Amino acid sequence: MTKSLVWFRRDLRDYDHAALYHALKDSEQVVCAFVFDTDILDGLPRDDRRVEFIWESVRELKLALQERGGDLLVRHGKATEEIPALASVLGVECVYCNRDYEPAAVKRDDTVSQQLGTQGIAFKSFKDQVIFERDEIMTKSGTPFSVFTPYKNACLRKLDDFHLKAYPVDRYIHHLAQSAPQPMPSLESLAFARSNLKQLRLPTGMSGGMALFEDFSERMPRYRDARDFPALKGPSYLSVHLRFGTVSIRHLARTAWQQGGAGAETWLNELLWRDFYFQVLYHHPQVAEGHSFKPEFEHIPFPNGESLFKAWCEGRTGYPLVDAAMRQINQTGYMHNRLRMVAAGFLVKDLLIDWRWGERYFAEKLIDFDLAANNGGWQWAASTGCDAQPWFRIFNPVTQSEKFDPEGKFIRKYVPELQPCDDKEIHAPWLIPPLRQQALGLVIGKDYPAPVVDHAMRREQVLSLYRQASSRKKWPASSVL
Repeated sequence: MTKSLVWFRRDLRDYDHAALYHALKDSEQVVCAFVFDTDILDGLPRDDRRVEFIWESVRELKLALQERGGDLLVRHGKATEEIPALASVLGVECVYCNRDYEPAAVKRDDTVSQQLGTQGIAFKSFKDQVIFERDEIMTKSGTPFSVFTPYKNACLRKLDDFHLKAYPVDRYIHHLAQSAPQPMPSLESLAFARSNLKQLRLPTGMSGGMALFEDFSERMPRYRDARDFPALKGPSYLSVHLRFGTVSIRHLARTAWQQGGAGAETWLNELLWRDFYFQVLYHHPQVAEGHSFKPEFEHIPFPNGESLFKAWCEGRTGYPLVDAAMRQINQTGYMHNRLRMVAAGFLVKDLLIDWRWGERYFAEKLIDFDLAANNGGWQWAASTGCDAQPWFRIFNPVTQSEKFDPEGKFIRKYVPELQPCDDKEIHAPWLIPPLRQQALGLVIGKDYPAPVVDHAMRREQVLSLYRQASSRKKWPASSVL
């Protein structure tokens, strides 16, 4: 082809990029574009950290492409209108992009493809943000996996150098269309304001993703042992970079696969969990509409106490580890993975609140929000999703606190009113005797909330709710569509 357009979305890098590689290989001239899509942005708060992260990452990508002799055309509007219009003005023969698996994105791409087709312009999409996609990993009977461990084992049997090989973009980079650099709209012109992203010291763009991965590569051998302790530097902190494609999933997985050992294998499993939730979303798009993966748990009659939900959102439940987790997400847009399970499980099985309420809250707050992983994680915690464990698995918030924050370091960071407590008292401060509370200057119910619910009592109540739901006749899968 003479001229093509590469549409960047959640793949904000100029290396190991499937769509960019294929466009460069197939075309004499390649123009690159990104759209700040108002269909997505209009519903977000004006100081959304994600928009600032994207803006900074797009700016870095634009500069990188300019250094290579090209540019990144940045537009602001409806992607379903901007891309066909841009393709027409540029006179391209084909639009290239990397596939997205969320139902709204699939619908958007179908609309763009149809509009391009009326102009005689082709539309090609490629696998890029996952290791395996759609129908690549299926059961022997040809159906999608619904439990992670068999899915993971099937992935590991199939995994080889081919699936982790980088796309050699540099080989054809001279096919970038030469043009005078064009200005990029400011964050303010998009009607967004700066957040506290700079204060959080979260590096953005390709350079930020690379710096974080280089740091994590040295810690990867310790990942299995450190990942569950929020006070330790255990995770990779790459989730937001995976979300927006400022790192290559193939590069990350290849490093772990080649390094080997318990830490690397555990982290590779986490990357496969991410793939698993994508394929669940692809094969069961109804989960994106708020339906339970397990239909028998579709209509559990949760009491849904609004005051309890408010206390959970604000980190005022009286359970220190839960409160620390919620204050972390509110202040930073990030929550440690172990704490996501603890906080989610507490909302559903201690506060008896529908998991969909928590799913929506995380979707609003998480800088690394990803529909597939967020929905999968919440349904896992609520025992309504793809989980081999029975529904009567219930986390004890005090036991979790004692096990994974034994010295209370993480709690003290985000719940500073509990700093005077010793390492034992901090996990259940309501058990501190009144005279000791006065000596600490920490009166429970005044300086820090008393527990909003009794865990043992709520455990019996939620077991009753699930027991009744599980005893009902299972509905056919089509009834939730």
